[in-house]
Amino acid sequence: MSTRFGLLVPHFGASAARTLLASGARLAEGYGFDSLWVRDHLVFQPHGMEGTSTTFVEPLVTLAYLAGITEHIGLGTATLIPTRHPIQMAQSVASLSWLTERRIDLGFGSGRFQHEFDAVGLASVNRQELAAEQLEIARRLWAGEEVAHKSSIYEFSGVRLNPSPTQPIHVWWGGGAPASTRFAVTKCDGWLPARLDIRTYEARVRSIREQCEALGRPLISVGNIPITTLANTREDALARINLSGLLDHANGQRFVVRPPSGNFQTASDLAGGLMAGTPDDVLSDLDRLMSIGCDLVVFDLRFRFDDWLDQISIIGQHVLPRARGVK
Repeated sequence: MSTRFGLLVPHFGASAARTLLASGARLAEGYGFDSLWVRDHLVFQPHGMEGTSTTFVEPLVTLAYLAGITEHIGLGTATLIPTRHPIQMAQSVASLSWLTERRIDLGFGSGRFQHEFDAVGLASVNRQELAAEQLEIARRLWAGEEVAHKSSIYEFSGVRLNPSPTQPIHVWWGGGAPASTRFAVTKCDGWLPARLDIRTYEARVRSIREQCEALGRPLISVGNIPITTLANTREDALARINLSGLLDHANGQRFVVRPPSGNFQTASDLAGGLMAGTPDDVLSDLDRLMSIGCDLVVFDLRFRFDDWLDQISIIGQHVLPRARGVK
């Protein structure tokens, strides 16, 4: 199966704008991107590396809007967090599938920020167990079952969803730690980390292969969401991002394969989780990911939303055709 290419959309931050979303979605579809992707937050507090604006448009509403102004491009979440009631989440995703008749990639995760779970009365819940419970409920509902469920969090019976999704929902698990690969292999269809350097990524994919083989199950899908920035030179591309913030973020991670120096110090140390430079530079990074077996790349252009349309055009004209082997 050939690698698919997605695009994170500007539904958050200072550049979020309805007209930009619409123009970019149509442009991306025209260039042959496979899918449009959203993040998920309930009470948005930006990462230190991405500015201070708290603008955040609800992700599933954003995808429904984008589906209404495009023809066929796929839709994805990276990643939905378990702050919604599982029946509501399952119904929203099924409805999106039924209305759009498109592929839905549901990236799901346990969430990073405690304050979002405090806000919905889930302060003391183990978030990974909560996510697993929600996914189990949702999968049964999507399959057309009449579901009864009782746990310390949810209790209901006689629930059935109609309509069902028009095609299977492909569930990805987010996160870059070793535990994320175990969750992905045992409960999901794929694994989709963000900003994960190439050394760590390769180690995680190797672990996923070993786990799938040990369980006797087919290899799950593996993806990646790299920060992406393009320009005429690598220096110009790097000048447009918060490199120090990205390095701080990488150095703050516990379970990563560190570079020989022991710390992430340069843009090259972030390779794989950062694609920066000319189209040739980005293609070189893509080749490395694809050689490891990456099935999905979602370009994260959050630092380039102020010239998002130009970035889409550069990727669409000079990266995607060559990455797909089109002469």
